[in-house]
Formats: sequence, C-alpha cells, structure tokens
Amino acid sequence: MSMNHSNKNNNSLLPQAKITFRLLHNDEIAMGPGKADLLDAIDKTGSISAAGRSMGMSYRRAWMLVDVMNRCFAQPLVHTAKGGKDGGGATLTPLGRQVLNSYKQMVVGLNHTVQAFLPVFSGLMKNTDQQVIVSEDKLAEM
Repeated sequence: MSMNHSNKNNNSLLPQAKITFRLLHNDEIAMGPGKADLLDAIDKTGSISAAGRSMGMSYRRAWMLVDVMNRCFAQPLVHTAKGGKDGGGATLTPLGRQVLNSYKQMVVGLNHTVQAFLPVFSGLMKNTDQQVIVSEDKLAEM
C-alpha cells in the first residue's frame, strides 16, 4: 500500500475555525450574527420589512428580533416610524450603530485570537489531503 501526500500549502494543513459569538442579556440573545446582519439590512433598506425580506425572513420574525434588541439595551437600537402617507420606515439609532460596530470589531478580534491558536492543533489532526492508493494485488488479498 502506498500513500500519496499532496501538500498544497501550509495553510491547507491548518485546521479551520468557525466562531459564533452571541451577547446574552438575561435569557435572551441581545446580539448575534443574525441580528447584526438584520441591523445592517435595516440600515441599507430603511425598513424592517424590506430588511427581513432581503434575509428571507418574515416581517414578524424581523420585528421580533428588533424588539428583543431594543429591550435588551439601555436605549433602542432601531427607531421606527409608523406607516402612512410618508411610508414609515426604520433607522438605526446612534446606540444601534455603536452596538453594531462594536459587535463587528469584537468578532474580528475573536477571530484573530483564534487564528493565532490554530497552529497548536495542526499536528494533532488527521491530514485530510492524504490519498490512500491500494494496488490491485492488495485488493485481491482482501
């Protein structure tokens, strides 16, 4: 039995990490990746409904997420205006922008920290780039 090792680059030998950070307040998720994406979408669209649609969620679900965020922080993160002849809408409050930017910075910092520790695990994991080649003679013996 022979082994064929393909070594693309040193980074391919490092394990990968996926960090998901959620900020909790009491028993609720005050901020997490989905809520950060929703705040970004509200900022772009000016509407909770349009933001929800752009993310494939219902208006009710988007509104519930906004409600949780607004209740968890000292002041609301999203300001809403009722519909009518001017059409209503939603905007991030100054605190909403601060929380969103701080959350994004924290996620970047966490990912940098985790990346620094990944080499510790590189020699401890299986190399998935290895291919095992078995000759026909060996297959006949099995």
